[in-house]
Amino acid sequence: MSTATTAPARGTGDATVRSWKNPIILSVVALFALLVFALGAPGNDVTFRLSEENDPIVLPSIVVSAPLIGWLAAIAMIALAVLAILRTRAGRKVPTWVPAVFAVLFLIAFLTWVVGSARTPNVALYGLLAGSVTLAVPLIFGSLSGVLCERSGVVNIAIEGQLLFGAFAAAVAASLSGSAFVGLLAAAVAGVLVSLVLAVFSIRYVVNQVIVGVVLNVLVSGLTGFLFSAVLSEDSERWNSPPRLPVIEIPLLADIPVIGPILFQQTIVGYLMYVAVAVIYVALYHSRWGLRTRAVGEHPKAADTLGVNVNRMRFLNVLLAGVVAGVGGSFFTLVAVSGFGRDMTAGQGYIALAALIFGRWNPIGAFFAALLFGFATNLSNVLSLLGTPVPDQFLRMLPYVVTVFAVAGLVGRSRAPGASGIPYIKG
Repeated sequence: MSTATTAPARGTGDATVRSWKNPIILSVVALFALLVFALGAPGNDVTFRLSEENDPIVLPSIVVSAPLIGWLAAIAMIALAVLAILRTRAGRKVPTWVPAVFAVLFLIAFLTWVVGSARTPNVALYGLLAGSVTLAVPLIFGSLSGVLCERSGVVNIAIEGQLLFGAFAAAVAASLSGSAFVGLLAAAVAGVLVSLVLAVFSIRYVVNQVIVGVVLNVLVSGLTGFLFSAVLSEDSERWNSPPRLPVIEIPLLADIPVIGPILFQQTIVGYLMYVAVAVIYVALYHSRWGLRTRAVGEHPKAADTLGVNVNRMRFLNVLLAGVVAGVGGSFFTLVAVSGFGRDMTAGQGYIALAALIFGRWNPIGAFFAALLFGFATNLSNVLSLLGTPVPDQFLRMLPYVVTVFAVAGLVGRSRAPGASGIPYIKG
């Protein structure tokens, strides 16, 4: 989306300020699509399976021609790039749907090209989507934790540490108690402990919030790594054998073809994810608490003048963010695998931070951004198994490449809360 705006110029009527960044990016990517997806398209058909033969409802597979899809997508992308150029040249704003449709066309063309180039040009589309939702669960919790903090004016770099400590506490507590639900509660407490340190140092003692977050990530990584080697590995049966959370199937909804098993056959962590997104969005934009939270994150002095205790509000919201991130961390040890591993979050806290920025500090936006990153991660795994000509090293880089481009593409056009990262000292 173009950043072209119109501002009045002193004594000369209206002066148009235009940005050519997005038209140039769209043009370069469209040219790439023409060369790779159209001219370099594999000469065979590609099959996208929507179900398996033993499913209750068998849906027909989608079979498409790789060259046809490549050419159609490339031509449409070139047309959108030309539209963006013409509107920017005229000083007009490029509609939001232009980059959105462009991205969808690129994704369809890329999937068709890369699957068509595999040894077996056949992929289960429902499996790709299901894996994407599953991998996005901790990212969504992490990004929601960031939303709560940054909307209050506190930068939360410690999402990685919150997720990791939540995963560790869930594994240990569930192993000792024999109950996955006890582990879930312990994960929330662990997230609060990390948030408590963040809140005390950044709010009470006015230490640089970014530095505190980075130090917490390193501290949690070192602490959990030491305990994993010294305690968990020595007696894994006692300390690191947590039971998994049971999968809960919602009747009728789970029987919906394709999306039913993906959305409505989840553990309690998955359903808490839906609840957390809805509750935080509604509370943030349609409640007194949300109004005060956004006030202390945008104009803390004005909020203080109206009687809001700014630092207490920030402190409580940071602790609440710890609960959210801690529950997300339990996904790693109570859902994904049955056991804790050293640094098993693998930087997903930082990707959650990118999803927060990509989603424009909005719970709904962060949710869909996290789904995008989950899709990129799962796509790299699926393509590695298909035996595509794309190097395996590049496929493993794919989620992080998407993260970099997403943040670089939107950070200039989205604005963080005005007081985010700025400590408030009452005068």
